[in-house]
Amino acid sequence: MSAGVTATSCYARLCGREIHWMAWSPAEARDAPAVIAWHGLARTGRDMDELAVHLAERGYRVICPDTLGRGLSQWSPQPDEEYQLRFYARLAEALCAHLQLEQVHWVGTSMGGAIGTVCASGLFEPAMQRRIRSLVLNDNAPELAAPALARIKAYAGQPPAFDTVAELEAFFRTVYQPYGWLSDAQWRRLTETSTRRLPDGRVTPHYDPAMVRQFTAHENDYLIWPHYDALQVPVLLLRGAESDLVLPEAVARMRMRGPGAAGRLEVIEVPDCGHAPALNVPSQLDAVLAFVRSAEQHP
Repeated sequence: MSAGVTATSCYARLCGREIHWMAWSPAEARDAPAVIAWHGLARTGRDMDELAVHLAERGYRVICPDTLGRGLSQWSPQPDEEYQLRFYARLAEALCAHLQLEQVHWVGTSMGGAIGTVCASGLFEPAMQRRIRSLVLNDNAPELAAPALARIKAYAGQPPAFDTVAELEAFFRTVYQPYGWLSDAQWRRLTETSTRRLPDGRVTPHYDPAMVRQFTAHENDYLIWPHYDALQVPVLLLRGAESDLVLPEAVARMRMRGPGAAGRLEVIEVPDCGHAPALNVPSQLDAVLAFVRSAEQHP
């Protein structure tokens, strides 16, 4: 990590729940524009480390939350009510208010992109519409492919347990192969930052298995065309070229509606990736940086 970047682990009670985030700041943090980088369904905010360093080195303050039920954030005692996009939007608004973030750029992978979409639309949390200046959707769309959703539900709802961390890393390397290239060190960090030990001593992914009830208690939670159509900010879609979740037909509809119809949608196909690009290599990092800089300069 650059000597000019600081990383701080933070906690606050938001909407009655303890939420954890990593805050990455440049050396000159005063008045630095803010970016919220939100992870995917069964992941943690530490997936955003490379992006956070890349942006912080270039003058941005980057906030990387662990969603309720993931990583170091509290698990919900009311899973059917709180594991859904509407409540995640409430948490995002509470986080922004807590940190006094009046304006932010949003980068969201998969679920994090959906949270950004429903926040930026203002249909759930009107104050968030005023806060969000730009939106990066990392392999997320207002309509997701049903077979891919079924695949995700199958592995996320029944997380495996292993005797050793090495075995868990091998599992992650298999299930997250569509992320594209990661170095051995990045695979190790991904594993160590998303591992918890069970009472019997085995290790398992660091999230609440009940979070998958979002898909049963709120069956169409990720069908969010009304939110997409309401977007008034520039949008960048990074689509994994081999993604089975964001299909070309959905992208075509995105080009014809909402920000697409208004000329505010940019689409980049990311080669050698499925769902979802890991945001860890120069081409992906630079694409996000260029988009955020453009939105910063041309509000």
